[in-house]
Amino acid sequence: MALIAAHADWSVDPRKRWAALARREGGRWRVEAPRPVGDPRGFAQALLAEGAPAALGLDLPLGLPRAYAAGRPEADFPRFLAARAGNRRFFAVNETLATVGPDSPFYPRRPARGMTRAAHAAALGLPGPAALSRWCDRATAERPAGAPLFWTLGANQSGKAAIAAWEGWLAPALAAGAPLDLWPFAGPLAGLLRRGRLALAEVYPAEALRQLGLRMPGSKRAEAARRALAEPLRACMAALGAEPAPALREAIAEGFGADAAGEDRLDCVLGLLALIQVLDGRRADLVPEDEAVRRWEGWVLGQHALPRGEASSVPA
Repeated sequence: MALIAAHADWSVDPRKRWAALARREGGRWRVEAPRPVGDPRGFAQALLAEGAPAALGLDLPLGLPRAYAAGRPEADFPRFLAARAGNRRFFAVNETLATVGPDSPFYPRRPARGMTRAAHAAALGLPGPAALSRWCDRATAERPAGAPLFWTLGANQSGKAAIAAWEGWLAPALAAGAPLDLWPFAGPLAGLLRRGRLALAEVYPAEALRQLGLRMPGSKRAEAARRALAEPLRACMAALGAEPAPALREAIAEGFGADAAGEDRLDCVLGLLALIQVLDGRRADLVPEDEAVRRWEGWVLGQHALPRGEASSVPA
């Protein structure tokens, strides 16, 4: 079956939003060089316009912490997000804890004395700082914890990327009935691959690197480290039946460029290859047997490890 796969590496800065795209024909993938995302609505429409089932990985949170979602009137996260369309207060980043609350959860705008995640959780009415995180954000036996959704400070935070994508694209698109299906809320990924609709899934490049069996020989921000990854990356693509277009072969050899967006171009290719692994059944599409995950929190595509200390199961 003809199929389109893409992955967008997201950022608050549109200049650092890059996407890689691949098309499957006859059991093999043709992978294009990274390109700027541009207008996300136009990018999504272009994927749908090709007429084949399409899946798009996104390097940003798709879901809410279960403690925050408890008692919400909406049925699930996609309906919650659609209901936030046009709600500027919800997406505003708070300057102080005095204005933080369930209707305005993002914090902080800048560093301040006494700023802690425990205080942030208390302002949201949550039982403690752990409640700020979704299960898929928490530490596992394979990796350290990621930053919680509503936190917007530091190099590891993802809150600002969530705001940029949710407010500027996803919330209004869902409210308008756009043909978007969010995994895993709408079901297994394979069941979302339908002509005329775009399947969206949360895919993290750092997680993708592990899933692909690759290891960065240094910081991904360094061009030399990206160049050193070239041969393992080419071997990985060959094993996946993913043929790079000439422009992508050149980009891989050159470490995706010397400019500040080089790491973003690498990340979108890693995310794309992780998505391809799942689409081809080389890595199982597993989601914990947990109602809060499947309705509210979401999951990272291809992640098999549960957070430390949780007893729920991931189906085999």
